[in-house]
Amino acid sequence: MENNRLKISEIFYSLQGESTYVGLPTVFIRLTGCPLRCSWCDTEYAFAGGKWLEIDEILETVRTYKTPYICVTGGEPLAQKRCLKLLDQLIENGYDASLETSGSISISGVNDKVVTVMDLKAPGSAEEQKNLYENINYLDAKDQVKFVIKDRRDFHWAQDIIKRYNLTDKCEILFSPVAGELNPENLAQWILDDKMLVRFQLQLHKILWDDAKGK
Repeated sequence: MENNRLKISEIFYSLQGESTYVGLPTVFIRLTGCPLRCSWCDTEYAFAGGKWLEIDEILETVRTYKTPYICVTGGEPLAQKRCLKLLDQLIENGYDASLETSGSISISGVNDKVVTVMDLKAPGSAEEQKNLYENINYLDAKDQVKFVIKDRRDFHWAQDIIKRYNLTDKCEILFSPVAGELNPENLAQWILDDKMLVRFQLQLHKILWDDAKGK
């Protein structure tokens, strides 16, 4: 049935490259489409194209990989409204599902058993104005907010957002440097100098394979 179809850029099996699931063998379901155009985007190929698949077909593919960890990503997966149905089905089938979202679309309908990894866009992304801050109200301790940091300005901006929305007491906070733009050692030192309670991370998949998969 058409109302159970999603346009899929790719489904692949890899190690999770980021978040608190880093290093775990994970099936990635990458949905086609994204309303944002971040300056540092590394998945532009997912903006268009892809193949329409029934949710049952997606689940059938996922089962072949024999792992409980599933990551629904994009693009921006919530740009397709039936993403919520997919997330519900993953939970109903006993999977440990995470959602990687830009935070520009409401997460109010996301199954409360899904781990939401929300990427708030700093000024260096050129998409800061797309942040939907009311989404923070729907986060809890299992969820994560990611800041991708391009420079010192982004770092200070993230500090302000963390303080303004009391994120430290709400959920896990992840800081990542923009690959090729910010020396990871600099970001690590800034975190230590300011005694920030955040998790520093690098994109494991890029270290291992020098590509974007496993995001």
